[in-house]
Amino acid sequence: MPDIMTICNYCGCGCGVYLRVEQNRVVGSYPSKNHPISRGNLCSKGWHLHEFIHSAERLTEPLLRKDGELRPVSWDEALDYTASALTETKEKFGTNAIGVLASAKCTNEENYLLQKLTRIGLGTNNIDHCARL
Repeated sequence: MPDIMTICNYCGCGCGVYLRVEQNRVVGSYPSKNHPISRGNLCSKGWHLHEFIHSAERLTEPLLRKDGELRPVSWDEALDYTASALTETKEKFGTNAIGVLASAKCTNEENYLLQKLTRIGLGTNNIDHCARL
């Protein structure tokens, strides 16, 4: 299988990166020499981009705590629970009881949409970012 061109997901810069694929597994990452953003360079996180893909510790489905244990649930159940809990918190304690943490692994566009959801949808300005590049 040929290497796959993609965009690094460690920050919102949008660096071009190739994923090295061997026997249907991603085994390495390296920069695109012609990409207009990264121009053949990657930070140390970009060079190790591939390492989390096949990690045994990676979450691949939503989990909810039931009877004191985290258990797999469907996306519909997880989203329904989250919407219900946010609505209950908002009604009981007000919008300032809700906060949102954005991610450096999202694109700038995704973080923009998250802040719109936070401010307009949830009615709070309590949004922060975890950028630790």
